[in-house]
Amino acid sequence: MISFFEALQTNPLLVTALIAGLAASVISGIIGSYVVVKRITFIGGSISHSVIGGIGFCLWLERTQDLSWASPLVGALFAAVFSALIVGWTHLRYREREDSVIAAIWSIGVAAGMLFISQTPGYSVDLSNLLVGNILWVTPFDLYVLYGLDAFVVLTVLCMHKRFLAVCFDEDQAQLQGINVPALYILLLVLIAVSIVLLIQVVGVILVMTMLTIPAAIANIFTKRLSHMMLIGMGLSAIFCVLGTYLAYEFDWPTGSTIALIAGMVYVASLLTSRKRT
Repeated sequence: MISFFEALQTNPLLVTALIAGLAASVISGIIGSYVVVKRITFIGGSISHSVIGGIGFCLWLERTQDLSWASPLVGALFAAVFSALIVGWTHLRYREREDSVIAAIWSIGVAAGMLFISQTPGYSVDLSNLLVGNILWVTPFDLYVLYGLDAFVVLTVLCMHKRFLAVCFDEDQAQLQGINVPALYILLLVLIAVSIVLLIQVVGVILVMTMLTIPAAIANIFTKRLSHMMLIGMGLSAIFCVLGTYLAYEFDWPTGSTIALIAGMVYVASLLTSRKRT
């Protein structure tokens, strides 16, 4: 533990990694709670895999066309929001085909991303970082983008929380109250897309749904009030990020995988504990 804190004083990459993890924890607790109560984890999984297409395209632009602005984070953001809009539109217009469209977005995003990455010099290192996560890969530019996305999500939720609450628990009743359910549903999907982009920086594409849903799912075991669920989820996510970063540093493990493993183990322990109580 002492060596870890000493490293924080001399290694700016480690400090940046912890800041990124804490920034992502805010989103994990807030948006993850909506995903859990709305039961749209499968949609989140589709969006998280579709971002590989945007990431691969921007990596290709950055490496082969010398476009410094084409950050993988930017590509992930555009791909995630675009996928969320398609899924939302399909849900509203062709609900019976929603599963097929979600599966298509999932597969097309992965396939397109792999194609671009395969044509990018040095793709093997980037691919590993993107899939399993490397929080030390976060750049100062990415950190500013994370701050901006964090602020956007938090401000939107503060303004729309009561309406989101109505949509998550009873869409028909919300419609009767005069709430624009279609617009709010699409907005919620966009917020989920933004949150996924934030969390990819921490745990990677493969494990992103772990951090989006598990902290909130653990919180849901101990409370049924959504506001409390969000606060507990944020706290748990922050603990997982700090503890995972520490263990990864001490034992030279992949940071994203370590964070996700801790979260999964705590979730299983929480389930076992709650069953014993009942």
